[in-house]
Amino acid sequence: MKKKYLMTPGPTPVAESTLMAMAMPIIHHRHPEYMGILAEVREGLKELFNTKRETIIIASSGTGAMEGSVVNVCRKSDRVIYVNGGKFGERWGEIAAAYGVEAVPVDVTWGQAVEAAAVKKAMDEKPARAVLVQYTETSTGVVHPIEELAKLTKGTDTLLIVDAITALGVYDIPFDEWGIDILLTGSQKALMLPPGIALAAISEKAMKAMDESDLPKFYFDFRKEYKKISENSSAFTSPITLVIGLREVLGRMREIGFKNIYAESARMAAATRSAMEALGLKLYAPSAPSNALTAVLAPEGIDAQKIVKIMREDYGVTIAGGQAQAKGKIFRISHMGHVSQWDLLVTVGALEKTLARVGQKFESGVGCAALMKALGD
Repeated sequence: MKKKYLMTPGPTPVAESTLMAMAMPIIHHRHPEYMGILAEVREGLKELFNTKRETIIIASSGTGAMEGSVVNVCRKSDRVIYVNGGKFGERWGEIAAAYGVEAVPVDVTWGQAVEAAAVKKAMDEKPARAVLVQYTETSTGVVHPIEELAKLTKGTDTLLIVDAITALGVYDIPFDEWGIDILLTGSQKALMLPPGIALAAISEKAMKAMDESDLPKFYFDFRKEYKKISENSSAFTSPITLVIGLREVLGRMREIGFKNIYAESARMAAATRSAMEALGLKLYAPSAPSNALTAVLAPEGIDAQKIVKIMREDYGVTIAGGQAQAKGKIFRISHMGHVSQWDLLVTVGALEKTLARVGQKFESGVGCAALMKALGD
């Protein structure tokens, strides 16, 4: 039986200890035992999000938190600015349009990071309720300059709403210090859980903006959830099993140390990029590559989807292909969460075999050697 390796940028592998924690008998979401679990989770989330404020927990994918961020702070008459540099940047515009909010794109070439000056120009042209942006654009492997964008919105009436679905747990993101207004994530990325939880930290500035919002909302009512989480409860049925898993993950992250986790993410990313270079492959985002995943251009004349298929079906290693305009052009390798250097070694080895099969010429083992050299002892 072939062993399988999950190296996609979501879902990511779940540790055995987390699976065991979630396998325990179910408890009721209004029971004192569960309220005690939520109390522990709340404290762990404050460390993860670098905030003194509460983080709400919603039973949904990360897109639910994206939609909730828009409907809770915006009015029908509002204008928002969104960074349109990938599939998930596009999603911000689609969500705003679905609710009749004017959505102004700051268009960015796929594979490049946004320039803060371009966002400032859009803000100067006409007042905006919010700037909507990804910390890491998962579809392109780009990391955007969030600290610079936060300087533009801090102290203004404009909110900064950041999708950190493939960034939180990979990067140290000082929510309070930078002045981010909503920072959201999902469970199935660096938090090493199955899909099903969305989380969002909310600033006081964003809470005040909610008083003026006139967009429809019921389930994704952030104010209601914010009140309930402070009482160790939830407005609706809580994703109990996943929250129990989250407690285990946060406990393990605190043991390891958040700073150590961020440093390890950077080390794994740098080593992966070194391996790709040794194989003669180019990054899709060479100027601003993310530490969560590496997006790689397929060799000229080779369909990236073929590389993905061979690795999955013949070697048991699942990576991700490109989306939309990048489909067939790139493949994406994750190195966030519960991924070890040995998982990466297997992945690079499988990639070498795959590239050889599609006619690429290189010295056998060169990618693996570069990876291990970059990782060091």
